[in-house]
Amino acid sequence: MTIGVIGGSGIYEALPLENVSTESVSTPYGEPSEDVTRGELAGREVAFLPRHGGDHQHTPTGAGYRANIYALKSVGVDRVIATNAVGSLREELPPRTLVVPDQIYDRTKHRTPTFFGDGMVVHMSFAEPYCPEMVDHLAESAREVLRTSDTASGETASREATDADVSEGGTYVCIEGPQYSTKAESEFYREQGWDVVGMTTIPEAKLAREAELSYATVAGVTDYDVWKDDSEVSLAEVLENADANQESINAVIERAIRTMPEDFESEAWSALEGTINTPTDAIPAETRERVDLLAGEYLD
Repeated sequence: MTIGVIGGSGIYEALPLENVSTESVSTPYGEPSEDVTRGELAGREVAFLPRHGGDHQHTPTGAGYRANIYALKSVGVDRVIATNAVGSLREELPPRTLVVPDQIYDRTKHRTPTFFGDGMVVHMSFAEPYCPEMVDHLAESAREVLRTSDTASGETASREATDADVSEGGTYVCIEGPQYSTKAESEFYREQGWDVVGMTTIPEAKLAREAELSYATVAGVTDYDVWKDDSEVSLAEVLENADANQESINAVIERAIRTMPEDFESEAWSALEGTINTPTDAIPAETRERVDLLAGEYLD
């Protein structure tokens, strides 16, 4: 197995990776946000990409989502752990809570959500946008991390996990950005019963499904969006809480990698089966060449 990780640049630096190397990957969809960092952890191959680039130079809309997912697929990744910073739409999800959502509402407008097109039509199920098996594994990893922490002396210190520490399930509404929500938008999202708001799970989750990757995310709450009367979102607040979340998120990722079941299975690994609506002989040769890594076995 090769486990992909997409998130902030501090993640791989905090993981105790061995045999670390970087690999420059070219794709038919442009250049990835950065070179792929590869290493080993607990005998598992790990491949890491910072979504926004090493210096956070790519906007939520401008990030190379297709190139990033394609690059991870090309180096052998079959499952992806993502991380996101999000705003809370619920009083019971305060800043510095970790959320493992299981649903998405897409409010983006200017992003390309597919690898296909150009003479090839693919209609794929997206009813469960995050891999349920990966959601369960990440949520359990988060609960364990927040329940138990290792001290510097190697002894184990336990602390009771509260409901606010980690929340499994819920809807992530993805907005275009880079601006935060208006109050009207924030109140509307709350009225719909959605749980967190962010800018980066779309089109990443859609592309991961098209690439037949098991994909889920650990989201760290940084603020209350703008619906709360005594809370106003600022970059300073977001960055402060994101930094505070980072240690917990890094620990969750490490545990999830270490405890990844050997018999892990995902329906995402055959997601393209029966979804290609265009006869193979009608697909232009250049399109077939571009998608060969993703769909070649279905086009023979």
